[in-house]
Amino acid sequence: MTRPDRPAAIIAVGRNYADHAREMKGDVPTRPLIFMKNPAAVIGDGEPIVIPAICDEGGEQVDYEGELAVVIGRDTRDVAETDALNAVAGYAAANDVTARWWQKHGAGGQFVRGKSFDTFCPLSSVAPAAAVRDPQNLRLTTRLNGDLVQEATTRDMVFPVRRLIAEISRGLTLLAGTILLTGTPAGVGAGRNPPRFLRDGDVVEVEIAGVGRVRNPVVG
Repeated sequence: MTRPDRPAAIIAVGRNYADHAREMKGDVPTRPLIFMKNPAAVIGDGEPIVIPAICDEGGEQVDYEGELAVVIGRDTRDVAETDALNAVAGYAAANDVTARWWQKHGAGGQFVRGKSFDTFCPLSSVAPAAAVRDPQNLRLTTRLNGDLVQEATTRDMVFPVRRLIAEISRGLTLLAGTILLTGTPAGVGAGRNPPRFLRDGDVVEVEIAGVGRVRNPVVG
């Protein structure tokens, strides 16, 4: 499947790996923590992540987050967890690029602004759902300039894919073509000591074995 350049929506999940919640000094959620990204943020493999001038406000802050992306294949509302994976058209590797100051301080406590700047959603090409036997048995890695910075398996998600689809679709229609970003594991730049944010000249690569890879240079 080709990568959707203009998805119907991008719905993302925060703190869906316990180790990431801990590194960010947050609680592990008892319900999915949901936010959205602007569909115009999508770019593909090889395209640059551009740090916009607006991110000069708040200091160095632009971070990587390797994630499994789920492409919804049909309009879906109030789906049962047991049937939820039948709504999936495919899977991709994604980078939920985030401006941390804008996420936490610059937008009244809402995540959307810091998550939605142009180029802040790199996506790989999409692997058909039939090619992915178990979305909870996938190895995810993120590399920064060739160095391994994130490594996890999707079985470590707090809320698995089928639960996320069932929960988010309660009373809310997931339109066909919606991208669901399922959360990132530990190892993000903000969680390091000292923090390591993205800079001009960096290259960040997210790969999910059996699904895809997205590799992007960073331009300041």
